[in-house]
Amino acid sequence: ALPQPTALSCGYDRPSQSPDLNPIEHLWRDRKMTILVGDSGVGKTSLLVQFDQGKFIPGSFSATVGIGFTNKVIAVDNVNIKLQIWDTAGQERFRSVTHAYYRDAHALLLLYDITSKSSFDNIRAWLTEIHEYAESDVVIMLLGNKADMSSDRAIRRDEGERLAREYSVPFMETSAKTGVNVDLAFTAVAKELKHRAVQHPNQPKFQIHDYIEAQREKSGCCSYF
Repeated sequence: ALPQPTALSCGYDRPSQSPDLNPIEHLWRDRKMTILVGDSGVGKTSLLVQFDQGKFIPGSFSATVGIGFTNKVIAVDNVNIKLQIWDTAGQERFRSVTHAYYRDAHALLLLYDITSKSSFDNIRAWLTEIHEYAESDVVIMLLGNKADMSSDRAIRRDEGERLAREYSVPFMETSAKTGVNVDLAFTAVAKELKHRAVQHPNQPKFQIHDYIEAQREKSGCCSYF
């Protein structure tokens, strides 16, 4: 059984699917559990607030204790996808609590802080834990957060890209402060989950990397990818 979440949340289990519902109905009925993970201080809470409320509140968050979640609906190709986005504590003493939630996750957004070498160096350990505790089909995305702080950058963009290629996961840099690429990160995950649920044999497979690249070219925000 999952441990008791904080007062921000209620218990959640990956729902079983009824054979009477078609894939689109499943997508609307079922919430897709999406977990933000990474070291303490990388900006997970700020990223979630920026995505949920469209704002950045400087200096307002202490380190997350335990776990809480926010529900958000994203329209993908005229289909509403319900994401249940969980904000987790990055401190080592809460790691066992986070592990318990991996099993039910549909997607994991793994963050590091581009101004913190240690948070980047710890990504391999996070990925090892994810592969150990999460389902093999979980969607994983690597995010280099705090891209607005380029003058204090400790990790080059190409280092993040190289690590993402090594683990075959999509990557982008985000800014919870300015909002750059925050919506794109969650939308890309939602599109991947939607296409997995309703993929038809004669349709080309959705490529999340290609989608991100196309959106980058469209937006012209190349310095943040």
